[in-house]
Amino acid sequence: MRSLSENLSTAPAEDETSSAHAIQAKWQKYWAENETFLTGGDDDTRPRRYVLAMFPYPSGDLHMGHAENYLYSDIVARFWRHRGHNVLNPIGWDSFGLPAENAAIRQGADPREWTYQNIAQQKVGFQAYGVSFDWSRVLHTSDPEYYRWNQWLFLKMHERGLAYRKKSAVNWCPNDQTVLANEQVVDGRCDRCGYEVVKKKLTQWYFRITDYADRLLDDLNQLEGFWPHKVLQMQRNWIGRSVGADVDFRIEGRDEPVTVFSTRPDTLHGATFFVVAPDSDLAAELAADAPAEVRERFQTYLEGVQKETDIARQATDRPKTGVFLERYAINPVNGEKLPIWAADYVLADYGHGAVMAVPAHDQRDLDFARAFDLPVKVVVDTTAPITGAMPVIEVDDEGVPIDTGALDDQNPASTGIALTGEGRLINSGELNGLSKRNAIARAIEQLEASGTGRAAKNYRLRDWLISRQRFWGTPIPMLHAEDGSIIPVAEDKLPVRLPSIEGLDLKPKGTSPLGGAEGWVRTVDPATGEPVLRDPDTMDTFVDSSWYFLRFLSPNSDQVAFDPAQAARWAPVDSYIGGVEHAILHLLYARFITKVLFDMGLIDFTEPFSNLINQGMVLLDGQKMSKSKGNLVLFQEELDAHGADALRVGLAFAGPVEDDKDWADVSTTGAQKFLSRALRIAREVSSPVDVVFDGGDAALRRTTHKLLSEAPALVEQTKFNVLVARLMELVNTIRKTIDNGANGAADPAVREATETVAVMLDLIAPHTAEEMWEILGHEPSVGLVTWRSANPALLVEDTITAVAQVNGKVRAQLEVSARIGEAELEALARGDERVIRAIGDKEIVKVIVRAPKIVSFVVKG
Repeated sequence: MRSLSENLSTAPAEDETSSAHAIQAKWQKYWAENETFLTGGDDDTRPRRYVLAMFPYPSGDLHMGHAENYLYSDIVARFWRHRGHNVLNPIGWDSFGLPAENAAIRQGADPREWTYQNIAQQKVGFQAYGVSFDWSRVLHTSDPEYYRWNQWLFLKMHERGLAYRKKSAVNWCPNDQTVLANEQVVDGRCDRCGYEVVKKKLTQWYFRITDYADRLLDDLNQLEGFWPHKVLQMQRNWIGRSVGADVDFRIEGRDEPVTVFSTRPDTLHGATFFVVAPDSDLAAELAADAPAEVRERFQTYLEGVQKETDIARQATDRPKTGVFLERYAINPVNGEKLPIWAADYVLADYGHGAVMAVPAHDQRDLDFARAFDLPVKVVVDTTAPITGAMPVIEVDDEGVPIDTGALDDQNPASTGIALTGEGRLINSGELNGLSKRNAIARAIEQLEASGTGRAAKNYRLRDWLISRQRFWGTPIPMLHAEDGSIIPVAEDKLPVRLPSIEGLDLKPKGTSPLGGAEGWVRTVDPATGEPVLRDPDTMDTFVDSSWYFLRFLSPNSDQVAFDPAQAARWAPVDSYIGGVEHAILHLLYARFITKVLFDMGLIDFTEPFSNLINQGMVLLDGQKMSKSKGNLVLFQEELDAHGADALRVGLAFAGPVEDDKDWADVSTTGAQKFLSRALRIAREVSSPVDVVFDGGDAALRRTTHKLLSEAPALVEQTKFNVLVARLMELVNTIRKTIDNGANGAADPAVREATETVAVMLDLIAPHTAEEMWEILGHEPSVGLVTWRSANPALLVEDTITAVAQVNGKVRAQLEVSARIGEAELEALARGDERVIRAIGDKEIVKVIVRAPKIVSFVVKG
């Protein structure tokens, strides 16, 4: 593809910037006054299309990430209007959250002021950028009219047993003084502020997302080919389904057995010790009954573990540490006593917080066994074939194979390398000789028959922790009575509004600031008149964004969160555009809530976003732009310097949607020149508006109709940069036809091509496109004009370049008729001097002709 500068001539003499701003102001005023981009009502019979960009957080002025994201969504929305669709393209603000609260703390202000001032600033930026939003549907998640329905959703989840409260070890950010969901911890640090996360035990509210784990995983298959493969794989890995067995181990001195999940129940005979997570309730219980010196060692060890993150604890190169609790578990398959250790490489929330350790066949177990001189027992012969007939294995009186010499050189106890490959079972009683798959199935049968285990699944996914100890969020609509009971707020009492911040200290201190609002937190139960306390926590802001796409369908309703009839008309979202950084957090939660709403009978679909487009980042000198690094390209400065259309064209042309783009490759100056050239062509067209195009320049018409044929696919495949390049090429061709053609600017083909540029340019440079359309004598708005279809007769090329090969090497290129026959094409090739020289006196043993494109001679000698 040619560079932007190669597609352009020198800048025109007129003041491009002032002209661009004048055109911008003119058409933005027109769109606002005429409500050009309002979504058609229920009586609109056009096919419907829902286009949505992930809504912004109001952290200040718009930045280049916004400029890119909303350009792409606007291109898609404008395209479908041109294709005759009734398009819904709304905008709102994800306006609760820590940044507003932290800014308010720094400034001694109300987070409401900071939030809504920024929203107003960003709205001005969006309008200046020319994005075709339906401004009648704006929502802010921090409005009581919105978060009322967050609270309604919470109550519905509670009714269905999907919202519950429990005490557990949670991720705690010491800086923001609030809990984080697992998905909000990135490499052991808070995804908001970057501080290292620690574990803390708190009683918190959860959504039972694990009840939907199988559906969340299996339904990803519906999205293959419509979502980026990377995102699908990230979600699959995060859900992390494992299939195996729950195995019940008796603990000496304990009445209740302890259940362990294992993907390899076939290796139970190889278990030589038992490990519990040191921060689990089980470890605390077992240590409590141990001798005093063991309790002391355990407590010291636990204090160290609690300072470590789950990520650090799972590192494969981490030295293995632990404490022997002087307790024993009983192996259910052979009655062997297994010493119980507390070790940090086992996590409290994995499976049941305990594992059977099979060191010969698990590397972490082996590393631990070697560190503490624990037994290593091989139960899988990885040297044995696993295909064909089962081998005959000689065993002693106890069923132990006599000859295992093939494994001597691979003994994990000495090599330090666990045997994790395929093989056949040994040292495993009735399982001896079976392959892994058959042995797993047989082992589960044996466990179920003895009542000591059962087939099971395990997931990496954990329930969604939604409690937050901050002010600026949705209050949780629950009341706490003096007797410890919890009472849901009645739906007709919603919303539970946030109080004034007057007298409140919002500084993070480990408890929610709402707890200090005495007049707010102390209330009465409307049903009994008894004193109760409001829940002082607020909801995770990802609750806000998990269903907002449905609120856009009924943004002003005070009767329902959304109208199911409107959801049936519009949802799911046809095109959803946003960054890959939301691959797990937002997208997983939105998928979960969608499935819950489906189960409630409120919607008729199970996936919220039919098609997902991820855009790359805009970088500066290869680095992510950051205020702290001082390497920002400011959105408003670029608008002022070059105008919205030049910025939009520069970004669209800079590279594929999904790629990161360096600002050095975004040529707003070159884009401005291209737009000025397109405008000049429109001003020069001199044929009448109703001219018949058929008699125009044939070559220009073919170029125009080729673009009309290719452009829809380019847009649907998000090849926006290629579309810009094609428009530049067409403008160049128009210029040449005006300057050198027989009829110049009066040629009907010049008008046809220029009108095509105007209509297609509306996707990327809408202000310039509107101006061109008006100059060409048409009524606005060009944004509502249906794209012309390509004339098939003009797509047939009169001539084509055929190649002649000799033994696979191209020897000649031949300009031939597109309708040439095979015999004629072969004759032309045989008569070409270059082909004759290449063949010489060699024998032609084969000729392959594929008219009109190729002739291939195979010669011997």
